[in-house]
Amino acid sequence: MARATWLHSSLLSGALLPILSHQMAISPSVSFLNRFGYPARRTYSTNHTRLLVTPVQAQPKRGITSKAEEVASVEDLRFEPPLKIVEYPDPILRARNKRIETFDDNLKKLVDEMIEVMYKTDGYGLSAPQVGVNVQLMVFNSAGEEDEGQEIVLVNPKVNKYSKKTRLFEEGCLSFPGIYADVERPESLKIDAQDINGARFTVEMSGLTARIFQHEFDHLQGILFFDRMTEEVLDSIRTELKELEKKYEEKTGLPSSEKIEMQTRRKAAVGFGKS
Repeated sequence: MARATWLHSSLLSGALLPILSHQMAISPSVSFLNRFGYPARRTYSTNHTRLLVTPVQAQPKRGITSKAEEVASVEDLRFEPPLKIVEYPDPILRARNKRIETFDDNLKKLVDEMIEVMYKTDGYGLSAPQVGVNVQLMVFNSAGEEDEGQEIVLVNPKVNKYSKKTRLFEEGCLSFPGIYADVERPESLKIDAQDINGARFTVEMSGLTARIFQHEFDHLQGILFFDRMTEEVLDSIRTELKELEKKYEEKTGLPSSEKIEMQTRRKAAVGFGKS
């Protein structure tokens, strides 16, 4: 299991709050180059990734979200290890994810389990609904390796603003094994979130880290990466999506709640407006 040093905001003074301490030195501004992907796939080598974190003492409700918030109960946060990846078209991936207000040992154990699953499946990022827990929680490490990079934990993240400049890049997803396609996303953004202890902070992201965050944040909004693809790109993976729907029906004996052959692209444009 991933073992992490839980950092508290009073010890950081502008350092990277949500990071679970690993091998890389922590500083107020961290830049690094790494491979891109949610399952490993290809090399990201054109832009540096930058995070700039500012702790805050108090924070009003703000940021972009498309659904009314509900607070997660003890039952909502209950899980049974080992966690397993939820694959499309399981309805869990479209369900509402509730806000976390209890920061306890159970939450830390859930984070540890998610990080362990992320590495075992060769992932770079993982959201709680992808392991069957519908709460506002994500973990990621843009290095994609347990002994490299930094493990980042974001609780109740919200997007404050994002750049008008966008970039098209190929993405994959652990909930869509073997499927890769181009997705256009903003190149940088600024978010509010809480760390594993509930401390609030603001962070600016760009490059690889910004893209991974946006992919996982979409999961927390019930948005899947193919929702943001153009019709042409979506057409290129329809066969693979239909195969996942068939696999789900054969495994569960239930009809798929989604039929990709009967729908066009969802109205999830670039950015973070309502979908």
